[in-house]
Amino acid sequence: HPSSFLKFAAPDDNDDDGTWTTEPQDSTRRDLLINGLALGLIGASGVASYSLFNTNVYTPSGFVRLPRTQFIAALGDPKATSGSGAQDWGLWTADPGPRGVWLRDYSRDIVDNANKAPVGWTFDKNDWWLEEHGLIMEAPTFPLKAGKYLVTGGRMVTTGLTIDDAGNWKLDEGTLYDVTHLPCRSARYKPLTESSVVGSPLTANQRDFPVAPGAIMPTVEGCDKLDYAVLFVIGKEV
Repeated sequence: HPSSFLKFAAPDDNDDDGTWTTEPQDSTRRDLLINGLALGLIGASGVASYSLFNTNVYTPSGFVRLPRTQFIAALGDPKATSGSGAQDWGLWTADPGPRGVWLRDYSRDIVDNANKAPVGWTFDKNDWWLEEHGLIMEAPTFPLKAGKYLVTGGRMVTTGLTIDDAGNWKLDEGTLYDVTHLPCRSARYKPLTESSVVGSPLTANQRDFPVAPGAIMPTVEGCDKLDYAVLFVIGKEV
């Protein structure tokens, strides 16, 4: 991903279904990845063309495309095709990267602003998120609602993901790894003690970023860390 991002407004808070937006927004970095970089693959190879078709054109029966890409934060065995625990999965209805705050700007843009990011989301010092470039992100919405989602990792597999009311999940095809977008890394950090420094973004080593695609996110001194897979959501069941 590039190291600079477009900024755009927060999603409509009156939308009563977290997986839908009322109007298309400006393209974000991951939309550009899918729709821009993937277009350059046309004609490069049969595999590339097939992946492009699945990601940008193919919509299975029973699904409708979302006007913009959304993002699931998922936990589970990368080799699994189904499992439990989806009550601990979350959803970003807008790309959290462009709405984030660089680690270097944490004091100025968050601490000195009553724990509010410039675009309006609230930073929780006891439960905070980082992405692969060293941007502090807003938390996704928990839990991911029961339903059926059309998901992809922007590679070979685009398939249905079913979440039931008990938090069980199941893919129609492939594994969790197959629908994980490897360049997008995200982790959740929870400080072990009450401190304004240790276990905060001030403790994170900015030299640990950017994180290589598929690699685990860096540890932060004084924090428990949980790595989440990132899945693109490009459609929902009709």
